Amino acid sequence: MTDGRADHAAERIVAAGTSRGLTVATAESLTAGWIAGAIADVAGASAVLRGGVVSYHNQVKHEVLGVDAELLRECGSVDPEVARQMAEGARHTCTADIAVSSTGVAGPEPHDGQAVGTVYVGFATDEGSGARELHLSGGRQEIRAAARDAALELLAGLLEKK
Repeated sequence: MTDGRADHAAERIVAAGTSRGLTVATAESLTAGWIAGAIADVAGASAVLRGGVVSYHNQVKHEVLGVDAELLRECGSVDPEVARQMAEGARHTCTADIAVSSTGVAGPEPHDGQAVGTVYVGFATDEGSGARELHLSGGRQEIRAAARDAALELLAGLLEKK
């Protein structure tokens, strides 16, 4: 379920990762595997994509990715620090050079005190980690697709700067 923007970014990821000898991983809540799936759709992805974790439930975020349990209790899953820790966890779990994550609210109702369309895309590299906040509009599928596209663009940019 990709489109031209996602396909182009995924091709950039595979090309940049291959040429630089770098690997990637994903940690996905909101996008539930769409980021990794878009990368895997590109021929040659196996040279770059180490793996991904679909962590839709907070227990998986904590037990598999190592997201702080207290943070999840206090802030919920839709939080920039959660996104950052998810990316760090994916990078470590999948032994990748760079990882991205997605967490947010696709709707139709607010979640964890956050409005529909609030999304955090996290990233982790050997140089550091962080998260970007997005405010997306549209229906559930449009928000998820836009979050996927933003994560792919972020990952492509990180790889191309290495």
